[in-house]
Amino acid sequence: MLLQIKGVLASEEVREARRILACAPWGDGRITAGSQSALAKNNEQLPETCEQTQQLQQLLLRGLERHETFFSAALPKQISPPLFNRYGASANSFGNHVDSAVRFLRNGAGRVRTDISCTLFLADPEDYDGGELVVEDTFGEHRVKLAAGDLVLYPGTSVHRVLPVTRGYRVGSYFWIQSMVRSDEQRRLLYEMDKHLRRLRVGAGEADPSVIGLTGTYHNLLRMWMDV
Repeated sequence: MLLQIKGVLASEEVREARRILACAPWGDGRITAGSQSALAKNNEQLPETCEQTQQLQQLLLRGLERHETFFSAALPKQISPPLFNRYGASANSFGNHVDSAVRFLRNGAGRVRTDISCTLFLADPEDYDGGELVVEDTFGEHRVKLAAGDLVLYPGTSVHRVLPVTRGYRVGSYFWIQSMVRSDEQRRLLYEMDKHLRRLRVGAGEADPSVIGLTGTYHNLLRMWMDV
């Protein structure tokens, strides 16, 4: 499932992120790439251990924690610490690649199975030319370029790339999610059911027998499919 989620960060949080990034120590993005990705990757990123990364991670994780649509779609069991990158000038693209199946965390802190890949945009579309995230699936290519503070989720199994940035800088965050529900198809069904249930609750109310019955069906499917 490829899903665009608006407003993960509010406008004031985007401004705070940009303030932090104003003095960011950008370095070679290939430092966290696998052997295949390193051949295609040409961007900059923040060191995982720098102060700016730590501040931005806290800001982003707070936004994710409060966002109802994000939780409904991802059903996160574990989120890898967000990383931050920049495309522009001579370091401006990332060719076709597939994310590694497992993300090993720093200092032996564990690992995350990359069921879902995530990109959160911190620059607005008018700030740069090019830089679209292109995700391939059985329906073809999907080009994504979102407003600052918005997020896109897509399967970690997808072939994807970032087109060359020809003006300005594309700044964002990327990270991976190990979901409580491993199957992308099952997550999609649960997300669609939850979305329609929320709409039904508004019109019919929590005590409506259909709302109660469908809520039970949702949670019974979740019990059947989830791994906590």
